Amino acid sequence: MSENTKIDFIYLSESDMIAAGVTDMPACVDTMEEMFVLLHQGDYRMAGPNSDSHGAMISFPEQSPFPTMPKPTADRRLMAMPAYLGGDFQTCGVKWYGSNIANREKGLPRSILMMTLSDIDTGAPLAHMSANLLSAYRTGAIPGVGARHLARKDSRVIGLLGPGVMGKTTVASFIAACPQVDTIKVKGRGQKSLDDFIGWVKKEFPQVSNIQVVDSIEAVVRDSDLVSYCNSGEVGDPNTYPIVKREWIKPGAFLAMPASCSLDDGMSGADVRKVMDSIGLYQTWYEEVPKPSHHVIPLVGMRFMDMIADGQMQKDELEDLGAIVAGDSPARRNDDEIIIMSVGGMPVEDVAWATKIYRTALEKGIGVKLNLWDEPALR
Repeated sequence: MSENTKIDFIYLSESDMIAAGVTDMPACVDTMEEMFVLLHQGDYRMAGPNSDSHGAMISFPEQSPFPTMPKPTADRRLMAMPAYLGGDFQTCGVKWYGSNIANREKGLPRSILMMTLSDIDTGAPLAHMSANLLSAYRTGAIPGVGARHLARKDSRVIGLLGPGVMGKTTVASFIAACPQVDTIKVKGRGQKSLDDFIGWVKKEFPQVSNIQVVDSIEAVVRDSDLVSYCNSGEVGDPNTYPIVKREWIKPGAFLAMPASCSLDDGMSGADVRKVMDSIGLYQTWYEEVPKPSHHVIPLVGMRFMDMIADGQMQKDELEDLGAIVAGDSPARRNDDEIIIMSVGGMPVEDVAWATKIYRTALEKGIGVKLNLWDEPALR
């Protein structure tokens, strides 16, 4: 009996991804919840010796003898993010992350991403897909997962810093989790992005009857039930990161932070619950990067890791979102507690959402079938 060595896979363009449901935020939030339970159970693998690495990134020197070598400019990333996810997913994959903030001057997104999904037995490709929307929606869905379990059920007001792609998907997931939202306060850097954001909200969420453009970070935060900073910018000096002050926070607020952020001492105190999307991710990051780590990775979770290392905080003050989703740690306990969640983003999220989209594409006949080989030339 001859072996069947033929390998075909599908290519999914961005329009194919949309047709297969990549922008279905409620479904994405559901998928991320499934992923967090598996993460908590340990049925996953990412890169690195502890299987918790965010990925492997090429770094560039400040000074190079090669004039053609790229400079380490803002948001310059060339990065591979591999992962395996078990449970009902049983797939592995890698997202290739290319990013440069200067892309915007060329009319391109800051990041240009591709995802390859593979069979876990043979390693053969199942799909090669456009991943900008995949990545944006899985990133935005994490604040929504947090809000399902940690926000007040009657949350109505979102405070948003940064009305770009990440801001849009975060708003979409907040509303998926808290459908009573009717007000958004937003601060941005340019009128064009603000106008685009306002138009998008009016189209996608007509129930949001009150959109306020505010001119300070304090105004973003004050009186908001749900807060997120989705800004981009230079990394290195936490004094330049947008701050959250304890005095600005209303009782019961939930803050989900997927971008650079600094905290005053009050926000680092024991009366504020501190949730990480994966404690293992931050521990691995802390081992991998120079110290203080918050100077290198601008997320609030890295500030907490620095504080633990300096003896200013106990590790047991940190809570894991996976444990909360799985029901092994408490969700919101009362209407007044303040909860801040650091959102780092993990390649297992890409694998989870990519797998769902791939299966939908197969069911609906979406995408272009490509042939790797009928028989390999080398064995």
